[in-house]
Amino acid sequence: MADQNVHNAGFTPDGIGRGSLGSGMMSTESRSHGGGVPSGGTTSTLQEMGAKSSTHSSGYTSSGIASGTKASGMMSQEAKSHGGGIRSGGTTSNVQSVSMGGKGKMK
Repeated sequence: MADQNVHNAGFTPDGIGRGSLGSGMMSTESRSHGGGVPSGGTTSTLQEMGAKSSTHSSGYTSSGIASGTKASGMMSQEAKSHGGGIRSGGTTSNVQSVSMGGKGKMK
């Protein structure tokens, strides 16, 4: 289900779908970073997972982040860099939101 939710958001093997949630996220992230989408950010992470259908196998599941996975490692790294918490609108929370069928919260 997590992979399908990411595809439904517009992150597919063929690229980011025009007019999709993904294209809106890419536009917002690009504007906030001076015209480019950063490697490791929300858009690039979701597109990589959408292209490979690897959302679930990376640990972002429709029921939460699975322990001992790439996703849990990303979450841990992000928490350490933000003083112990995962911020709303960050990469981990946005990827998890989209993988569960949500819309994320781009800042």
